Amino acid sequence: MKTFEFLKIKFTNFKSNKIDILLKKNFLVFPAAPALSSIKINSNYHKALQNADFVLLDSGLLVLLFNIFRGTNLKKFSGYKFLHLFLRRQKTRNEKILLINPDFKNQKKNINFLKKFIKEKNIYSYIAPQYDSKKIKDRKLLTYINLIQPKNVLINLGGGTQEILGFFLKQKLKHKLNIICTGAAISFMTKDQAPINTFLDKIYLGWLTRIIFNPKIYLPRYLKALKLLIIFFKERNNIYG
Repeated sequence: MKTFEFLKIKFTNFKSNKIDILLKKNFLVFPAAPALSSIKINSNYHKALQNADFVLLDSGLLVLLFNIFRGTNLKKFSGYKFLHLFLRRQKTRNEKILLINPDFKNQKKNINFLKKFIKEKNIYSYIAPQYDSKKIKDRKLLTYINLIQPKNVLINLGGGTQEILGFFLKQKLKHKLNIICTGAAISFMTKDQAPINTFLDKIYLGWLTRIIFNPKIYLPRYLKALKLLIIFFKERNNIYG
C-alpha cells in the first residue's frame, strides 16, 4: 500500500479488495470532500484524521485533483465500497459488531439490514446523543463497549463528528478493536438515503445522486465542499510521498 502526506495527514492509496490487512484492530476513516473542506477550521477533526491508522480515499474530488494536477495514479476507495467488502467478509465470521447510529429510525433499519450478513446475537447497537463536535466525550459508550467487547465498532454518523468520536474511543478503550467510520454508507444500502449503488460509486457520481435525491440538504453541502479546491491549490507544494 502506497501512502502520501497531505495537510499533515497520511492518506493510503488502497487498491485491493482484500481488506483483512485493514482490520487488525485499527481506526479506519473515509473522509469525504464536505468534511475535508472544514479541515482548516476544525482542529479536532484534523487531529482525528492525523491519528487514524488508515485514512482511505473516499473523496473523488481529492483523487481527481491529485491525478490531474500532480500526475498521480490514485484510486478512490470509498466507505461504501469498504462496507460492501466488510459485510461480505462477515458472513464467514463469528464476530460481535456494535453499530453507533444517529437515531432510533436508523438503528432499526441498520440492524435489520445487518441480519442478512451477521448473526443477530452478534449485533449490538447504540444511539449516539447530539455531540458537540468540538469536544466529544461519551463515557456511557465507553462503558458499554468495555462491557460487550465487540470486535468491530461501526460508526454511522456524519463526517467531522464520527472521526472525532472514533479517535476518542481509540484513546480511551481498554481493549483494541476495529473502529470504522463509514458514515452514511449503510444508509445508501438500506435506501434510507440516496439510492447509490456500486456503479455510481465507481464513476464518482455518488455526490450528484445525493443532490438529486435531496437537493435542499446536499446541494449546499457539496457547494461548501468546493472549498477543498482552494485548500488543495494552496497546499499543493506541501505534499509528500
